[in-house]
Amino acid sequence: MIEFVFLVLLLLVPLVYLVVASSQLQAASYAAVGAADHAAKVFVSASNPTAGKAAAQDAIAVALGNMGIAASRAEVDYFCSATCLSPGSTVTVSVRIATVLPFLPDGVALNTGYVGATATHRIDRFG
Repeated sequence: MIEFVFLVLLLLVPLVYLVVASSQLQAASYAAVGAADHAAKVFVSASNPTAGKAAAQDAIAVALGNMGIAASRAEVDYFCSATCLSPGSTVTVSVRIATVLPFLPDGVALNTGYVGATATHRIDRFG
C-alpha cells in the first residue's frame, strides 16, 4: 500500500500539474488570438485612430476577461499602413500575454514565457 501511495505522489501529481499548466497556456493562446482579432475589427470600424485605439483597448480587455486573464498582463502594439483608416489601408494589432505558472505564490515571478497573436484587417475600399 505504501508503494502505491508513493508512486501516485511521484507520478500522478506532476502529471496533473502539467495538465493544469498546459491548459492555462492554451487559454492564454486562445485569449491572445481572440483579443488581436477583435481589436483589429473594432479599430477598422472606428472614425479616427484615437477612437480606434480606445475601442480596441476595450475589446482586448473584454476578450482577455472572458478567458480569466487580467488585461494588465497583455502587451499591445498597433500598426497602420501609410494612411491610417483610409479606404484600402490595413490595421495590424499584435497582442502578447505573459503566462504564469499556476499555484505559485505572488512573490515568485516565474513566467513560462509569452504567448502572442497578430491580426490584420483591411479597411473597405468602398465604405
